[in-house]
Amino acid sequence: MSALTIELPDALQKSIEDIASKEGYTAGQFLAAAAAEKLAAVMTINYLREEATQGRRSDFERYLQSVPDVAPVDDDRLP
Repeated sequence: MSALTIELPDALQKSIEDIASKEGYTAGQFLAAAAAEKLAAVMTINYLREEATQGRRSDFERYLQSVPDVAPVDDDRLP
């Protein structure tokens, strides 16, 4: 593990400490989990963007043409 010093507005720090305490975490654990979630989201977006650049519209259109044109079953309809 390594340490990282960050500056937070007082109100944000207090909110983090309060929520972390209520959830049974330390502020450090809470912030580490929040950072990991954000990192995962950014990495996922970057991955999907990269994958999108590899796609071809013609392949997508060909795939869509293979989907049967039938009405949905009764329990798969929007209300």
